[in-house]
Amino acid sequence: MNLDKVTAQGLVLLGCGKMGSAMLEGWLKQGVPPASVWVIEPYPSDWLKAQGVHLNTDLPAAPAIVLLAVKPQMMGAALPQVTALGNGATLFLSIAAGTTITSFEEAFGAQTPIVRAMPNTPAAVGRGITAITGNAHASAEQLDLAAALLSAVGEVVRLEGEHQMDAVTAVSGSGPAYVFHLIEALAAAGAAEGLPPELAMQLARATVCGAGELAHQATESASQLRINVTSPGGTTAAALAVLMDEEAGFPPLLRRAVKAAADRGRELGK
Repeated sequence: MNLDKVTAQGLVLLGCGKMGSAMLEGWLKQGVPPASVWVIEPYPSDWLKAQGVHLNTDLPAAPAIVLLAVKPQMMGAALPQVTALGNGATLFLSIAAGTTITSFEEAFGAQTPIVRAMPNTPAAVGRGITAITGNAHASAEQLDLAAALLSAVGEVVRLEGEHQMDAVTAVSGSGPAYVFHLIEALAAAGAAEGLPPELAMQLARATVCGAGELAHQATESASQLRINVTSPGGTTAAALAVLMDEEAGFPPLLRRAVKAAADRGRELGK
């Protein structure tokens, strides 16, 4: 990560809850000096207080970047603290779900460089994935800066445009909840087959986490990994015949679920 611009001009973090804290921890580990970071957080944790950053103090005149990490419903109350930095060279980077670039342009000024990002909760353990897209005033250098900062908590992908953000939200933004529910459902199914609930949950958690790590490390596609563990006529094949049913299995169910999430994202963005 090129820290020169951040070190020289400063980084402002508006909101430091779970996601903001994960990002700040990642930046500090990668060498961003605490003295170059300003945090605005009305309820700072003990951890945040101990990091040596500027906390709830006057902001620099022209920081390199302002990261908006407050919840969408709190955005209206929080933004006035940084609106004076709009319409200049400062990049605004938002990780708020459902809040459009247009709404930020209305808040900060039409000439403001803005990047919208959608991270997900595995960022808390450095295994997130974040999709980004910028407005016409966000330069290539600023997009690189946003990607570099977000890479502190996982992978970063770039979108063709904001029109893809609702689909990203439905797949990777909301996706961890689908996986957590898979663990719940798999454990419940194991219990229904006679396993003690605690053991069924232990098996389900370890299986999903282990399979995810295998998918992460493997060079094969997800389809090939599935084929690798499926013996013809065996137990896995019997289960997959149910799960892969074209009318009642996983594929149509997940299509409906992802579409529902994407549709809701579009509604929230209006």
